[in-house]
Amino acid sequence: MIMLGLLVFLAFIAGIALWAVGIYNGLVVARNAFRNAFAQIDVQLQRRFDLIPNLVEVARQYMAHERETLQAVIAARSAAQTGLAAAKANPGDAEAMATLASSQGQLDGVLSRLMLVAEAYPDLKANQNMQQLTEALTATENQLALARQAFNDAVMAYNNRREIFPNSLFAGVSGFQPGALLEIPADQQAQVCEAPKLQF
Repeated sequence: MIMLGLLVFLAFIAGIALWAVGIYNGLVVARNAFRNAFAQIDVQLQRRFDLIPNLVEVARQYMAHERETLQAVIAARSAAQTGLAAAKANPGDAEAMATLASSQGQLDGVLSRLMLVAEAYPDLKANQNMQQLTEALTATENQLALARQAFNDAVMAYNNRREIFPNSLFAGVSGFQPGALLEIPADQQAQVCEAPKLQF
């Protein structure tokens, strides 16, 4: 009888251990999924960073009087690269995601200003290199939006898994912190969501 009680007790302990391992492994898989999704954001941002110096160089040939705008683009690119480095070190961290979003927002703003200023230079608009770079940048922006959505979906799946009961009891003890979304700052949402205005 004592032996049977001991076997039941050991089976119960083994069941709890397997349950805990299952929760832990599920959280690890979910965390790795959003980290992998962030890697896709990194790829698109690196591509964007690589395109910007070429864009500035082509624009510089035509926009001699717009030195301040061109310097602002280069400075914002540098700040955005710093923000990306911080986020890469800890994807999903709230502070790192806020820094990345803010620095990317500033870069978006100066790039928009550059494109508006470029409209005043018909020769620049007609330049084939400028057209190709603008198209490549637009395609990269579209890929970046998709990568950001995939990352945010993966973070939400991780957070859901982390917060459901009984996982929530285990997650805090095991050091699984909540993941932060990569959101567009409120002051830039209107700019991103605004449809282009066509004039005929």
